[in-house]
Amino acid sequence: MQSVFSGLFLSLYLVTIFGHLLIILATISDSHLHTPMYFFLSILSFSALCFTSSTIPKMLVNIQTQSKAITYAGCITQMCFFTVFALLDMGLLTVMAYDCFVAICRPLHYTVLRSPRLCAQFFS
Repeated sequence: MQSVFSGLFLSLYLVTIFGHLLIILATISDSHLHTPMYFFLSILSFSALCFTSSTIPKMLVNIQTQSKAITYAGCITQMCFFTVFALLDMGLLTVMAYDCFVAICRPLHYTVLRSPRLCAQFFS
């Protein structure tokens, strides 16, 4: 039964990785997608990729080895990465909601309020 769960989780993890990489590559390669919303979407995909990669590999190792042990340093490191990427996801969703608000409520000022330089300042 554990090999079935391991195979299921591994296949879902690989689909998640390839899906997020596909989104990132699509937004980088197509010049029509170089708008603030797609910029934030590619960063959100990268963050979600790192978010899942902070926990799933250890879980797969635990299923395969039938060991539930983790060192204290490993636990703290995993929780730090998990928390950082969770907060980054929440921050990105907030910025994307603000981007939609500006696009809907102030469409004539959108290009001034959402310049590429301003988008980059959200992350510095």
